[in-house]
Amino acid sequence: MDQSLPTSGTYVCHGITWANGAPCLLLAPPPGKPLLHAQVVGGRLAYQVNDAGRWCTGRYRFADRVRVEAVACPDQAPAETGGQCAACTARDEFRFAHQFHSGGHVPDALAAYMAQPHWLYLATFADGTTKVGTAAEPRKRSRLDEQGALAATYLAKSPDGRTVRFVEDALSRRLDLTQTVRAAAKLKALAALRDLAPVRAAHQQHLDRAAEALSEMSIPAVLEPWAPPAEGDLLRAPVTERALYPHDLRKGEHGLTVLACVGSQGLATLDGDDLPYLLDLGVLKGHRITLGPQFSSPAAAVQSALF
Repeated sequence: MDQSLPTSGTYVCHGITWANGAPCLLLAPPPGKPLLHAQVVGGRLAYQVNDAGRWCTGRYRFADRVRVEAVACPDQAPAETGGQCAACTARDEFRFAHQFHSGGHVPDALAAYMAQPHWLYLATFADGTTKVGTAAEPRKRSRLDEQGALAATYLAKSPDGRTVRFVEDALSRRLDLTQTVRAAAKLKALAALRDLAPVRAAHQQHLDRAAEALSEMSIPAVLEPWAPPAEGDLLRAPVTERALYPHDLRKGEHGLTVLACVGSQGLATLDGDDLPYLLDLGVLKGHRITLGPQFSSPAAAVQSALF
């Protein structure tokens, strides 16, 4: 269940999640207590980063045959490879999902999860970059919401996760489409956004080519548009003034009122400053933060990113 941002306490941040239909900071309190889903849009996020270390962000476990859920590290141990400690990595059966269709170890729970229907989608970002991706049926909506795309379309429904990944790879090769877009590139593209028309045009162009390729592969196309969540409306609107946040969110104190969120990219104002700032809340993943109303961002003179 989502809740408002806590006003105190120390947590290991697991980043931004859209699992419950709205952008939330996933926060791990002291060991033994459940993860918190704290809504970020409309609230003041005031915190201090306690140290320069990175901490384990736990693992995913299978809640049932068709759903996975996040689990906090029981020891809040220092992070190792992939942002996890060795113990959480060893217990994380979902980590084999990305290589599922190419062979290798397949735990029974993962095999059952992958046997459910999956969706193939096309997502276009602020600079026109377009990626192809997949989502399991229960993640159909949240998977796209968390991508940070400005336009997206569900291309086809597959009977299982193995089949959809083969189609994803084939489409990626045929159309020279990436399967990943870095968060830093998404943020930079949003800073330069002036007009949604080029984004829509780029998406339609890739969509037409994808539909043709699916037809050639004898795969029925669905072409169901994704409806962007309202929490990102301000970020998708062309503006005359908007600046990149001039401070490192992973160090020191910060005080932000988050106005909008697209994926992990946020639009926020500072105390006493009406200029909206762009930032990537995803960089907080793995950092230990203390929340408190006394924290605020350092003052800074910046130029707007759009002029």
